[in-house]
Amino acid sequence: MLEQLVELVLEVLIPLCEMMGILVIAVSTLTAFWKYFRGLFTRSPGDVKSQLASGLALSLEFKMAAEILKTVLVRDMTELMVLGAVIILRALLSFLIHFEMKQHDTSNHETIGGIVK
Repeated sequence: MLEQLVELVLEVLIPLCEMMGILVIAVSTLTAFWKYFRGLFTRSPGDVKSQLASGLALSLEFKMAAEILKTVLVRDMTELMVLGAVIILRALLSFLIHFEMKQHDTSNHETIGGIVK
């Protein structure tokens, strides 16, 4: 009975987490593109790269949450190995995006008003 309830709840939660991740990607991408496109005409610098990376990192967190919830439903070792590989790849992508964001922030702090310290 409890197992069926958990499966029923997870059948709703997993796609919801996946869709939230997709929505964050879509909104972040469209927002970043709009700011980039607007910056072409106004010639105003914008931090499009950092904002897009932040959105992608957040979306990966939602996607990883869905993958972690899927581990409850795993029935055999093959599914678990595939799921583990997906989680590892997404965690690696998240780490790389955070690393890139940190590098970008560091380079922005070194430059003040176009003058390099």
